[in-house]
Amino acid sequence: MTLFSDMIDGYYRFRGNEWLEERERWQELASGQAPKVMVIACSDSRVDPATIFGSRPGEVFVVRNVANLVPPYEIGGGRHGVSAALEFAVTKLGVEEIVVLGHGACGGVNAALTRSLADAEVGEGGFVANWISLLDAARERVVAEYGVGEDGQRMLEQESVRVSIDNLLTFPFVRERVDAGTLTIHGAVFAIADGKLRVLGEDGLFEAA
Repeated sequence: MTLFSDMIDGYYRFRGNEWLEERERWQELASGQAPKVMVIACSDSRVDPATIFGSRPGEVFVVRNVANLVPPYEIGGGRHGVSAALEFAVTKLGVEEIVVLGHGACGGVNAALTRSLADAEVGEGGFVANWISLLDAARERVVAEYGVGEDGQRMLEQESVRVSIDNLLTFPFVRERVDAGTLTIHGAVFAIADGKLRVLGEDGLFEAA
């Protein structure tokens, strides 16, 4: 298990190696960032976008949360962490592409599929249950056709990406840029077990990259 003390040791290795090797790059980044791509990914520790895509510092703007979900556009009520990150990336940084990255063996998706947290109180999974309720409608469709086993899990992982893409398009500042051709949205699912990336095609299906 990696503890904070191990992470500090890792920092010293980074500072003495990678940082020195990329010193000019870090000096450039000190004055600002200009990523072209935003990635919306799961918080799962096994699915780091920078690792999966081999990105260098400053190349990708990332927001991560349980089950890589984007809520629909709304004003008022609650705190809008994902919406704030999205707004900043699109309207301030001017990203040209957004990638919604789902993954295999997703615990958040499994909780939505099995409804294992349906009656959970806050502090015992209640926050998670409320968040993954964004998948309720998709869950009903998936369960009706595939059940709650491995096939249902895999299909709901894909549906989580589709739901987030649909919700992205409810944001006016996203929709107007997509319609103008200045912003493109992609979907993908990374399989932890075999390391394969499947990308959402124009036909609505996920195919190996």
